[in-house]
Amino acid sequence: MKLWGGRFKGEADAAFARFNSSFSFDRRLIEADVEGSRAHAEALVAAGILNEGEARRIAWGLSEILRRAKEDKCYLETASAEDVHSFVEAELVTAIGDTGYKLHTGRSRNDQVATDLRLFLRGEIDATREQIAGLQKALIELAEANRDCVIPGYTHLQRAQSILFAHYLLAYYEMLKRDRARLVDVRSRVNQLPLGAGALAGTGFAIDRELVARRLGFDGVCENSVDAVSDRDFVIEFIGAAAIAMMHLSRLAEDLIVYSTAEFGFVELSDSVSTGSSLMPQKKNPDSLELIRGKAARVFGHHVAMLATMKGLPLAYNKDMQEDKEALFDTIDTLTGSVGVMTTVLRNLKVDSAQTLEATKAGYLNATDLADYLVRKGLEFRKAHELVGRVVMQAIERGKPLEEIPLEEYRELSDVFGDDLYESLRLESSLEGKSALGGTSTGRVNEALAKARREVDHQ
Repeated sequence: MKLWGGRFKGEADAAFARFNSSFSFDRRLIEADVEGSRAHAEALVAAGILNEGEARRIAWGLSEILRRAKEDKCYLETASAEDVHSFVEAELVTAIGDTGYKLHTGRSRNDQVATDLRLFLRGEIDATREQIAGLQKALIELAEANRDCVIPGYTHLQRAQSILFAHYLLAYYEMLKRDRARLVDVRSRVNQLPLGAGALAGTGFAIDRELVARRLGFDGVCENSVDAVSDRDFVIEFIGAAAIAMMHLSRLAEDLIVYSTAEFGFVELSDSVSTGSSLMPQKKNPDSLELIRGKAARVFGHHVAMLATMKGLPLAYNKDMQEDKEALFDTIDTLTGSVGVMTTVLRNLKVDSAQTLEATKAGYLNATDLADYLVRKGLEFRKAHELVGRVVMQAIERGKPLEEIPLEEYRELSDVFGDDLYESLRLESSLEGKSALGGTSTGRVNEALAKARREVDHQ
């Protein structure tokens, strides 16, 4: 039986019925639908609409539906239903008889769908945050295993200054920390109960919405019934947070793709996350990272699609909003899949610290340290910057690093240079000089690693 068939004489066109159906994807909400229905049944008892015996039969029937859905793969695969909500109701009536029809008293599919989606997404947010914490742990472990490794830091993809590899990795740890915090913030707005809003005007029965909210673990109720059924901000917000997280993963993927090339040779990907060429037998391709980079665009598209879907909808519910589920489900799957693969990449990554160290010796990465040396000698920074630029130009013409230029040549440019300038050009001095909070000195990086380890262990 259709949930809405009484007003109609004719049958729906078969092609339209297929077009209209969402069961093929929204059956993923069955556990949330059963959970919300159980709470609604309890509220109907409290309102005097169901008696205890009816409520027990409904609870048993719902449990049986969920058990079959979990144990029998064909149960949902072969079912014919418009959506998961009509499926559950039909199965409930089959299991317990006409009492099952009473369950929908005081609710609409509009508030039911919104409730199911929020219940589902709340759990997915919790699981995603935990998975991101696992990726953070992988970053920390890789950093701890390569504490002494030094790499060139880049701006504009040009060698800029030397940094510890651990410091580089902790930059991504911080990005992921913001991603987890964003998900906490999104969850607070997801965790509001729409049930009881009815189709749009509220329910005509004395249902205690706050009781239902407490029963389902919601922080509160959606306070306007029209907004409750027409709001998909929480979906857009989650996909937006996921898009930012995917952007971070894409940047890390791009770094590792570049660093794994023969031109850089900083890292080597495990065979477990690489592929070969069908033609060129020598190739080892970073397909895992390229896919993460590509899938970021997919999530960006979902975010734009949801904004575009909602931008012109009049209040309250419109069928356009059915488009939220496939976008949301695919975003969840893409994000969690990408986080999982990136975690595997990092846990199996080989770092060539000799190659990264060699790369720091070219490109005059200690030029800024030389300018800082002059500032400490009393020269204004702008003048120091200009002077070191001239030194670098001469060094390039001679094909020599700064530390191999004789002192007399330095003093020809300025008598501020002393024989202690070579100490400032040493790699160790360059690193240890960055000892301000957030810098790349060994002490600061070790502090940051210890703090990060405490944070993820606490999480």
